[in-house]
Amino acid sequence: MTQSIIEIRHLRTLQAIAETGSVSRAGARLHLTQSAVSHQIKALELHYGLELFDRKTQPIKLTLAGERLLQLATLVLPQVAAADRDLARLLEGQAGQLRIAVECHTCFDWLMPAMDRFRAAWPEVELDIVSGFHADPVGLLLEDRADLAIVSDRDETETAVLYHPLFMYEIVGLVANDHPLAAKPNLAAADFAAETLITYPVPDDMLDLIRQVLKPAGVAPARRTSELTVAILQLVASRRGVAALPAWAVQGYVERGYLAAKAITSKGLWGRLYGAIRQQDAGRAYLADFLATMRNVCFQTLPGIESLD
Repeated sequence: MTQSIIEIRHLRTLQAIAETGSVSRAGARLHLTQSAVSHQIKALELHYGLELFDRKTQPIKLTLAGERLLQLATLVLPQVAAADRDLARLLEGQAGQLRIAVECHTCFDWLMPAMDRFRAAWPEVELDIVSGFHADPVGLLLEDRADLAIVSDRDETETAVLYHPLFMYEIVGLVANDHPLAAKPNLAAADFAAETLITYPVPDDMLDLIRQVLKPAGVAPARRTSELTVAILQLVASRRGVAALPAWAVQGYVERGYLAAKAITSKGLWGRLYGAIRQQDAGRAYLADFLATMRNVCFQTLPGIESLD
């Protein structure tokens, strides 16, 4: 039997392809080119003389050989991550605090599972969410009132802050099932003109629909606000207005036929999320691990998100 050539990077690549169903998406998640991902897989296939993926399917599927190596990845990678955390504790100590500030209302839906997983790995780190919604979470970082900010845009002029890409997600238009707009394949800016737009009570420059679509088109619909996602959905379903929310946040309601979701413009409307930290905190191992945990949990649990690189 020849000596194995499998490395940790190969296992991470196999796992990413299996989870994304695409070589290009796996590369984006791992910050590798599509060519680099293909080269890794080809090297393994040449070594073992077996194909690891059925490339004719969409999404691509693992062969029996690929499934066996994926089992290895599932077993080994969590142990590698645990060892990395243990060594980091030895290096910098176990205790610490991680205060999180968010600027998006729907962040809480996916942030909690990531926090739960992190607590199990770093029980000594005091984890907390800075109370309430914040229009300027980066300001809290700079004032040392938070250690991590979840934001939808980057300020490239602020050199004291590092922005880590989390993911991008589609924002869909929401209308009642019996609304005339429900028959359209997608919604244009003009479709919102005669409607009441229901949003969270945040500044307009934090709303992608207004900033990217309505304002450039000169469309200013009537407005109504609500703090709660479920309240917005109820108002839309009863034809009190229309809304635009992340597709992953409303998928369950749409699948149950509670209301209809439509792409916004023919190309779709996409939002972005970043994890912002202070430059001086870049070496904190548990902070880096939480950023990685957030990305991993989101890609495992949120439907339809894409890598942001």
